[in-house]
Amino acid sequence: MIINNLSQNHCVPCEGGMPPLDHEYVQKYAAQVPEWSVSGDEKKISREFTFKDFVEAMKFVNATADIAQAEGHHPDIYIFYNKVRFELTTHAMGGLSENDFILAAKIDIAAIKR
Repeated sequence: MIINNLSQNHCVPCEGGMPPLDHEYVQKYAAQVPEWSVSGDEKKISREFTFKDFVEAMKFVNATADIAQAEGHHPDIYIFYNKVRFELTTHAMGGLSENDFILAAKIDIAAIKR
């Protein structure tokens, strides 16, 4: 597993039956996306972004949708007028994979660029 430069890595297809990341790796990856929260059971990560209005929130959602599609890894997205919440997990593994942290890092970069 490559832990450095998550935003420069690419998501890889996951096979069912593979175990999710263990606690040690979750903590190492989480340190690279410090604005994201790890759930208590370490099965997902999440982050909420706030925008000036609905239009700006939707522009960001569309930009991140393009990133997710290019990576082949898709977040759960919740939109509340000017707030957008992302949740990432790897369903095929029943928990977190490197892909979740890669996509989180790419979403963070998209947020900086807005």
